[in-house]
Amino acid sequence: MPTDPVLVVHGGAWAMPDDMVDAHLRGVNNAISTGWRVLDRGGSALDAVEEAVVIMEDDETFDAGRGSFLNRDGRVQLDALIMDGATLRAGGVGCVEHLRNPVRAARKILSESPHVYFVAEGAEKFAAERGIALCKNEELVIPREVERLHSYQAELAKRTQSQDGNDLFAGSPDDVTISHDTVGAIALDCNGNIAAATSTGGTLNKAPGRLGDSSLIGCGCYADNESAAASTTGWGEPIMKLVLAKWTADRIAAGNLPEWSAQEAMNYLKQRVNGHGGIIVLSRDGHFGIAHNTPRMAWAYKTVKKHDAGILRES
Repeated sequence: MPTDPVLVVHGGAWAMPDDMVDAHLRGVNNAISTGWRVLDRGGSALDAVEEAVVIMEDDETFDAGRGSFLNRDGRVQLDALIMDGATLRAGGVGCVEHLRNPVRAARKILSESPHVYFVAEGAEKFAAERGIALCKNEELVIPREVERLHSYQAELAKRTQSQDGNDLFAGSPDDVTISHDTVGAIALDCNGNIAAATSTGGTLNKAPGRLGDSSLIGCGCYADNESAAASTTGWGEPIMKLVLAKWTADRIAAGNLPEWSAQEAMNYLKQRVNGHGGIIVLSRDGHFGIAHNTPRMAWAYKTVKKHDAGILRES
């Protein structure tokens, strides 16, 4: 029996300033429009989340694809994961530097490899062998992020000197005023299958080779037809420690509503490891939840009856 499709996307959770709200709203709405066209013509949830995430990877507003945060060496390193709830197949890439759309490579891994995860040069080689064009890392870097990195490193140097260099966690991304614009999408298609995808450039000034939650199965992204699809955004290390996307899906499998489970995930994140971020989650019956514990979160959703988007404010 056909089901009514649902698509939900997010574009970051942090203390988003007023002058960035419109760009985020445009970005998530563009992603919804593109992903919905897939679902509306009977396409799969997997295709829908891939296409929605590509739109946000191509939008310099977000921390994904071109325009992402730079690592400590001034380079873009990208991570992404996509997962099919019908089969539990997944594809992920980590620390790639020459792919404009890492979610495309992740999809190739899901569809054309017995493996789940490729990193760095191995991921890029796999993608290139399957027709995905590579780019120069410089093509992913924009002036805004060069300036942001230099300003952050200068401030960090002042703070470290004032603390006699003894602050082990100097520069840790636990400040909600630092952008966490990871992007993600979750979908339910007309065949009753769900899927999820998440993509990120990681944290500002991260150590080269650092991997966050976004591309790790069950941490920043998860999908299982028997529970839920989920995608997270925010400070990656605490989210990883809790395997938060899978934790949330398990709450739904136990009979809880997605709206409740999403909020409980944010409470758990804060109370257990003092983490911050946001989550979107969708069950196979079409119910979804959106929650965050940061000042703002960018989101959008569309069903056959309603389309809405906004910048959620912390309650």
